[in-house]
Amino acid sequence: MKEGKYRYLFHNMALFTVSSFVSKVLVFCLVPFYTSVLTEAEYGVADVMQTTLLLLVPLLSVNAGEAALRFGLDHVEDRDRILLYGLKKVIRSVFITAGISLLLAAYLYTGLPRPGFMAGRNMPLLLILFAVLYICDSLYEFMLLYCQGTEQVQIMITGSVSCTLLVIMSNLFFLLVMSMGLLGYLLAQMIAFLGAFLIMFLLIDGKSGIKLALQREKAGAGEDHLENEVTTYGSSMLLYSTASWVNNAIDRYYIILMLGASQNGLYGAAYKIPAILQTVQRIFAQAWQMSAVKEYKGADREKFFSEMYRTYEAVLFMGCAGIIWLLRIIAALLFRKGFYEAWILVPPLLVSVIFGALEGFLGSIALAFRDGKSMGRATGVGAVVNIVLNYFGIMRFNTFGAALATLCSYFVMFALAFVFVRKHVKLEVKIVRDIGAVILLMIESLLVIFNMKNYFWWNAGIVLLLLFLFRGEAMLVLRKLIQRKNAD
Repeated sequence: MKEGKYRYLFHNMALFTVSSFVSKVLVFCLVPFYTSVLTEAEYGVADVMQTTLLLLVPLLSVNAGEAALRFGLDHVEDRDRILLYGLKKVIRSVFITAGISLLLAAYLYTGLPRPGFMAGRNMPLLLILFAVLYICDSLYEFMLLYCQGTEQVQIMITGSVSCTLLVIMSNLFFLLVMSMGLLGYLLAQMIAFLGAFLIMFLLIDGKSGIKLALQREKAGAGEDHLENEVTTYGSSMLLYSTASWVNNAIDRYYIILMLGASQNGLYGAAYKIPAILQTVQRIFAQAWQMSAVKEYKGADREKFFSEMYRTYEAVLFMGCAGIIWLLRIIAALLFRKGFYEAWILVPPLLVSVIFGALEGFLGSIALAFRDGKSMGRATGVGAVVNIVLNYFGIMRFNTFGAALATLCSYFVMFALAFVFVRKHVKLEVKIVRDIGAVILLMIESLLVIFNMKNYFWWNAGIVLLLLFLFRGEAMLVLRKLIQRKNAD
């Protein structure tokens, strides 16, 4: 690499920070607006539709976006062909989704018997809207990952910010001016995804890239079986991506089937507060994906990976502790009407973000070595745990049981991933300190959930104690930032 590995990582983190700050903060500010103009049931339906996309896009496109990211970094000279291969898979998945959705909609229009969860006169329309939403989202998600994999980060950021601005303007028009409710919310998503895709496609001159790829294919440049390699890599990740989705989403389906759309709306709203921590996590994760692929063959990879792991967990623990400390204040600012009661679900969801993020860090290392099977096993076991615990947890504790099940499954997934990654890289971690930090977060969560006397000041003390435990990692970040500034 022409740049030092730390400089490369921090440079990309700075770029992704711009994107995430603009995108996530603006969208986050819309949460009070959404919870005031949408009912709990409408919010619940929208949430389950978006959750379903998280499964179907990677599954039906055979992880076209992830393959483009991985091979785009390695095969610089073949990036035009990677674009072509990926779009072919996405378009094929579009036909599958549209066909199934239209057939189901046609069946429901006949008035024949239907499953209970498909009850309601609007279900055929929702299926058609879902098909259109899939088209827009799958193209957008693929182009984001392709731009990241081809190191066109500025274009990726332009697309992400454009998507955010389009969704804000469209939502204000459809929800505030036109008062279209759920339909307006979904139309805003479609316009934003499709518009951002077109902007990125034009900026990368995608038309010329596809034309060149087709010419090279006709000339025999595809004899090295690159398309088969890309497809094989995507296929090897199917268990990983599907099991990851189960861990992310199965609780929503249990809730909507067992408790109803309104409770799912509350649960979806509760996730908006962990999204604060996920924004920070995503900034690092996007940059780390690129660095892991660049550095997995490096001589000092274990030292580099270990330092980054410890620093990453320090940021996650501190961020989680800070949000739990201020949780009830944040909930009062964000949630309107009956949505406020969702705050009690947040602490276990926040802690699950930590384990999910650390599992993602480990997954990036495994995938840099093209070891999707190990991560598939780890996430597969976590998915089974999630499926079982969600059922019994919701039966006993309603939506709070779903949050606890999510926490347990993410911990299992993280623990197994840590074991599996050791065959590639032996990370140097501080296990005793990490266990102590988890216990402190649990205590902090219980104090706020049970509204213990003076919990605010006790939790302030826990935040300071965690800062002391992770002081070494805080100093490392400051040192690297200073070195980068001096180098510039």
